[in-house]
Amino acid sequence: MVNNRLAEIAQLFLKLGLTAFGGPAAHIAMMHNEVVNKKKWLTEQHFLDLVGATNLIPGPNSTELAIHLGRERAGWRGLIVAGCCFIIPAVTITGILAWLYKSYGHLPDLQPFIYGIKPAIIAIILAAVFPLAKRSLTSLFMVAIGMATLALSLAGFNEILLMFGAGFVGLMWVTLRKNFSGISAKFSLLLATQAVMIPGQGNWKLFLVFLKIGSILYGSGYVLFAFLDAELVQHGIITRRELIDAIAVGQFTPGPVFSSVTFIGYQINGLSGAIVATVGIFLPAFVFVALLNPLVKKIRGSETFSAFLDAVNVSSVAIILAVCYTMAVETISDWRTISIAITSLIVLFGFRTINSAWIVFGGSLAGYLLTFF
Repeated sequence: MVNNRLAEIAQLFLKLGLTAFGGPAAHIAMMHNEVVNKKKWLTEQHFLDLVGATNLIPGPNSTELAIHLGRERAGWRGLIVAGCCFIIPAVTITGILAWLYKSYGHLPDLQPFIYGIKPAIIAIILAAVFPLAKRSLTSLFMVAIGMATLALSLAGFNEILLMFGAGFVGLMWVTLRKNFSGISAKFSLLLATQAVMIPGQGNWKLFLVFLKIGSILYGSGYVLFAFLDAELVQHGIITRRELIDAIAVGQFTPGPVFSSVTFIGYQINGLSGAIVATVGIFLPAFVFVALLNPLVKKIRGSETFSAFLDAVNVSSVAIILAVCYTMAVETISDWRTISIAITSLIVLFGFRTINSAWIVFGGSLAGYLLTFF
């Protein structure tokens, strides 16, 4: 039974690792379609709780969600299998591109295909957020939290502050309603701020750099690139051009954006550098999820802390919508991208069980063909 579940997990997350383009919001949307709509592994509420939980810890959110889902389905072995299967396709593709880049000095031109993928990804996110929003907006109070978070996120406020702030507002609300007194909540986070240097570009020091980043990094892939600029470019380990090319690789390959560090590790120290950088950046995600996962159901079982989780869930959905809006403004700019986005939405809402990979493939093909018109 367990082996069958492990095989199911491996098959699903290898497929997602090969087809999940578009960043964490898109990855979460595709996972929702697979494990809630199609396979019925989780309820809508539990999936939403796991999304909220991943946003409360450092590291790559979609990878951590994959690890959570594996843990829910098949215990600690499922945790390892899901995480590895989601990561491996991305780092393998990135590793090949890193080798080509180091050998020939440039990346292949994939822009015509990416042109059509982006509006299709936006449609996938919207189709997934719709049921999550319905499930999380359970009262006027939660609607107010969601709207406030959306507005503040679009205004540029830090997403981690917004989620913790929403959680504490929810906690205070239920506390006041029940006339509790003397309850306080205190969270602290100690971040290492001193840069780890890489004398001699040794693999151990390289591992420590990426382990530190994976342990303390909140936010999107763009925050990762800011860390990498401070840790590596400003200390002369890689050039800014190499960092920009690593960003490009992270954007047009499937799977977690954090696979960009595989590209960077290869430029620094070849294959061994790619391996230690990859292990360093992703290892904390497995540890954090292993520690957090058993607590999610306990938090949900407490009426007081359930309000905290509900508010975090609402703010997570709002932040995904804000990301989607920003992507749409940057991406949907002409009749071609508008057509791809609308067609993708019609297909997704008309055929709820369709595999998101077909939407990605269709968007890519349509984008390539429409560039001739």
